[in-house]
Parts: sequence; C-alpha cells; structure tokens
Amino acid sequence: MPKISIIGAGGYVFPLTLIRDVLSFPALRDAQFSLMDIAPANLERTYKHAQNLIAGHDLPATVEATTDLRTSLEGADFVVVTFQVGGLEAYEHDVEIPRKYGLDQCVGDTLGPGGIFRGLRTAAALDEIIGAMHAECPDALMIQYANPMGINCWYSSDAGIKTVGLCHSVQGTSEMLARYMGFEPGTWTFKVAGINHQAWFIEFKHNGEDVLPLLRRRMNEVAEQARKARTEGNTSDELYGGGGEQVRTAIMNLTGYFQTESSHHASEYLPYFRRSPEETNAWVPERWDYYEICKNHDFEGLERRAAELAEAPLDPSHEYGAYIIDSMTTNTPRVVYGNVPNTGIITNLMPGCSVEVPSLVDAQGIQPTVVGDLPAACAGINAGSVAVQNCAVLAAQTGDRDLVYAAVALDKYTSAMLTLDEIGKMVDEMFEAEAQWLPQFS
Repeated sequence: MPKISIIGAGGYVFPLTLIRDVLSFPALRDAQFSLMDIAPANLERTYKHAQNLIAGHDLPATVEATTDLRTSLEGADFVVVTFQVGGLEAYEHDVEIPRKYGLDQCVGDTLGPGGIFRGLRTAAALDEIIGAMHAECPDALMIQYANPMGINCWYSSDAGIKTVGLCHSVQGTSEMLARYMGFEPGTWTFKVAGINHQAWFIEFKHNGEDVLPLLRRRMNEVAEQARKARTEGNTSDELYGGGGEQVRTAIMNLTGYFQTESSHHASEYLPYFRRSPEETNAWVPERWDYYEICKNHDFEGLERRAAELAEAPLDPSHEYGAYIIDSMTTNTPRVVYGNVPNTGIITNLMPGCSVEVPSLVDAQGIQPTVVGDLPAACAGINAGSVAVQNCAVLAAQTGDRDLVYAAVALDKYTSAMLTLDEIGKMVDEMFEAEAQWLPQFS
C-alpha cells in the first residue's frame, strides 16, 4: 500500500489524471493518497473528485486532503510536485515585464527571464518541502512535474532528495515523428538524451533499421509543405497550424538531430527565431501564447473534464509517473525517460546538472542509462542552457542576486535582444514585482 503525497493538488485536471493513472494498476488500487495544497477551495474540489473516482470504481484506495505539508508527507513513499508558485499573478510578471523590453516569450517557463524567475520562486517553496521530506519521509522519491524541470530537479537533487523529473515531450514527439514517417505502432524504437525540453533523438529505428536519414528528409519535406501551404493561403492544411515544425527542423539541420520540445518552446531557447514580430511569424506562424491561454482558461470546461476523469474507465495515460510507482512497488522492470542528476551519464555535459535519459525502473528505483558523449553540436546547445540553469540554481541556493543577472544575461535569446544595462533594469523590475515569492533575496 504505497502512500503518495501530491503537493499542489488543487489543479483541475493533472492531479486527477495522476490518481486515475495510479489506480489503473491492479497492485496500486489500495494506494493511500494525501492531497496537499495551500488553496483550501481548490483542494476540496480535487478531493471530492478523487473520492468519486475511488467510490465509482469500488476501490480500496483512500484519500485525504490537508493544507499541512508535514501531515501530507508523513510516511510518504512518493512525493509528486505539481504546482506553480505565485500562480497567474507571478506568471504575468514573468512574461509581461520582459515584453516591455522586447523579449516575446511564448511560454517563459524553462529558460529566459521567465523560466529563471519561475525557478527561483519554486526553489523557495521547495526548501520547505525538502526540509519536511528529510524529517518525515527521507527515503521517498520526489516525482517532479513542475517547470522549469532542469532547475527544479537540480535544486532538489543537490539538497539530498531522490528526484526524478517527468515530462511528456519525449512521448509526444516520438509519436509525431513516427506518424510523419508512416510507421505502424510497435514497429519503431528510439533513444533520446539531453536536457529537459532540449533532448535529442540520437537513435530512431524502424523494424530494427536506422531511419535517421529518413527522419531528416521527411521533416524537411513537412516544413516545406507547411511553407507552401501558407504561401498559398491554405490555412486549413493540418501542417500549417504548427508551422510544419520549421524551428525544430532548422535546429535539426544545424545539429543533425531532432529535439524533443515543440517549435513554439524551442523558438525561445535560441537566438535565431524571435528577434522581431516578422521573424517570429515566419518561423511559428500560429501565435501561441501560453500566458494568454492560461489567463483565458475555460474553467467550466475544466470542471467538466475533471468530472469526466472521475467517471472514465481506468486506463493509464502516457504520463510516466504511475508507471514508476507501479514498477518500484511491484518490481516490474520498465524503461522511462526521466530527468536525473548527471553522474557521468552524459560525459560532455556538466557533472551534477539535470539530464533527460532513458532509465530502468524497478524495486531498486531509478537507474539511468549511461549515454556517453552527445553529438558535439547537441552538447554545445545544451551546454549553453546548462550554464543558465547552473547560475539560477546557485542563485537560489545562496541568495546571490548577481548570479540572477548572470543567468539572464547568459540566456541566448535575451543576449541577442538586450544590452547588459537593459538586462539589469529588467531583472531589477522583475525582482521588485516578484519580491513576495522570493524570500531568499530579501
């Protein structure tokens, strides 16, 4: 009977998805869920849906809801972190202040000023969780779902917490690539390695044969088809909406390898794609602004979706979390893609940083695959991102504001757009706006 503590359980959909995923496994149907959130009303909503899910399927699982962190963590086997410190109020500062300075982040949750400040806010909250875990469940595995994944996992691991960070970009991108190449399910395999949101398909095989040349050729065809469709005004073409993955295809042509995160995300990690509205529109023609999406959520629709999840059949989603919990509980071996400390796993990236690699999971826990050297260009791009993350992690650990300026200045998109003086003014403005969530810098 594993105890699973979900910290930040007041979300509409994801906490219920995780609970439903866990209960899809027969060996976990007596699991004990402890839901924790600082927002009582949101917590109560998730609690009621979880109760309905358990009762509707007549399961022996139990669920509790608490606003007390230590109560939730006491005796936990797994601690799932899924929160956004400061919510939309803080997120608005992450994206709108940089926009005043000419930085148009379409997401702003991984790198750049938005990702860095989100990481600093999260670190302040993680400090409390880490301290409570050392006291209440020192052997528990932290399953990190919050962004910025690389910064968060690095910070928790450095504090002595067993941590794995989970994303769905590997699963989603592999399925997209197989679909574009016309492969039937079960006929293809792949190997990915790098850092979160910037990992690389260093292998792709169809019926055991290398198809990386086909992948490169096919994705260039897709990008060209999308450009042609747009020129002809054919906005109904299914390739048009995502811009035919022109950004990721360009990065692939530079490095030789396709990366895991979408073209929207990828466009803000490098200096080549968002320097003017015209340039941005050429690379990612469909405007995608995650802050605006979040601000304009259909909350009635999300509530309906939560109710549907509570009533739906028990089938696991493609999220890795429940598979890890089942494998560690039942000693069932599985391979997942996890973000783990770089202890000689990727040999041409900085030791200790968070890397995303295939990992065996069983009763012994998370056992990452040693990859060795990444291709040089892939490692070069990752190394720039790791430098940003390193400064952000050290800043969060020490309260050193100078390291925050350095982290933002090292970001490739930011440095392509702003002078050092402009970066300093922008960072000062963000510090002032977000001071309530950054106690380590007070």
